[in-house]
Amino acid sequence: MAKYIYKAKDWTGKTVKGELELSTSKEVIESLRTNGLIPLEITVKSDNIVSELWRKVSGRISPKMISNFTRQLATMMTAGLPMSDAMTLLKNQQEQGSSLYIILEKILADVRGGMSLGLSMEKYVNVFGEAYVASISAGEEAGVLEEILGKLATNLENETEFQGKVKGAMIYPTIVITGMLIVMVVMMIFVIPKLTSLYADFGTAKMPAITQGLMTVSNWMAKLWFLFPILFLMPTIIVKIGKKNPAFNFKKDKFMLGLPIMGKLSQVTILASTCRTLSMLLTAGIPLVEALRIVATVSGNEVYKKAYTDIAEKVQKGFGISVSFENTGIFPVIVTQMVATGEATGKLDEVLLKVANYFSVEAEQAVSALTAAIEPLIMVVLGIGVGFLVVAVVMPIYNLTSSF
Repeated sequence: MAKYIYKAKDWTGKTVKGELELSTSKEVIESLRTNGLIPLEITVKSDNIVSELWRKVSGRISPKMISNFTRQLATMMTAGLPMSDAMTLLKNQQEQGSSLYIILEKILADVRGGMSLGLSMEKYVNVFGEAYVASISAGEEAGVLEEILGKLATNLENETEFQGKVKGAMIYPTIVITGMLIVMVVMMIFVIPKLTSLYADFGTAKMPAITQGLMTVSNWMAKLWFLFPILFLMPTIIVKIGKKNPAFNFKKDKFMLGLPIMGKLSQVTILASTCRTLSMLLTAGIPLVEALRIVATVSGNEVYKKAYTDIAEKVQKGFGISVSFENTGIFPVIVTQMVATGEATGKLDEVLLKVANYFSVEAEQAVSALTAAIEPLIMVVLGIGVGFLVVAVVMPIYNLTSSF
């Protein structure tokens, strides 16, 4: 969404000025003409950096908000409330002027104008997600929109709960590691130079090698402290630049999957998410090949994106589903076995949902294992660091006193 300042003339020839918040200037022109105005000039309103940042942060539509909206819409429509009335109620529950309020207002206008809900939501696929919009459209075509909305809501709630558990488990290690880094930088830049300056009175006394090394590193960090923010941001900058290169993204994602513990966590998280999404799409009545391509798009990992795309192409050519999964070489045996079972019984959507639940449990266990491994590792590293500092700082004093 962007804010546009417009100048137009009404039917009396009077100049009218105003502001509209729409996706494109073309939508602004259409809106003005619909209201009987003749557009003269349209410009994008530029915000300052602070207000633009605040607008993006405060206007962000979280998965939790989409999940709540879907559950409420499913409940209202199951109770027999017409879609337009349900959408009106849900729109009015949002803060007026918020991003979700504006989107629901436009969707409501489209629905009242005779457009289907799925077609209206296609304009905001970046908000709702491709799988979400495809499921809504399929549900409308099959006449089971209420059922699809309920399953979408359940899927989103499970996904949100799972992501919350993963993030919650990582809070403690993240805080501790961040604190350790901050303390280390403060010690090396501010504390160690003051302590080592006391050794200047030792005259020609030779400093131990460990102390000389510490003083060298401390002096280097004190002189080049302004480079540390750049070093911390460098990985993020590299990843953002590399996003434009598919080969870089593929290698990065493959490297991440190969990491110990973290790679296992990433793999089971992706499998849980993609299997649950594929199950939901098949339940909505979307053809398997199209569902696989949608899952490839929303997988969030280039390795699995390529795998699901390859599976879709093979299935389209007539290969079996389980064989296509097995030939990728990246899916665990349990996935190929369960897919084969679902293919044989004709209940692939139900089997995939069970696979998703299985990997959700695996992911929770992987998070617990990661947390359990990080905590003692942090203590060991902290102990080594403290011991190193104590030895490096105290040893010169001990050598000096022993020389008398």
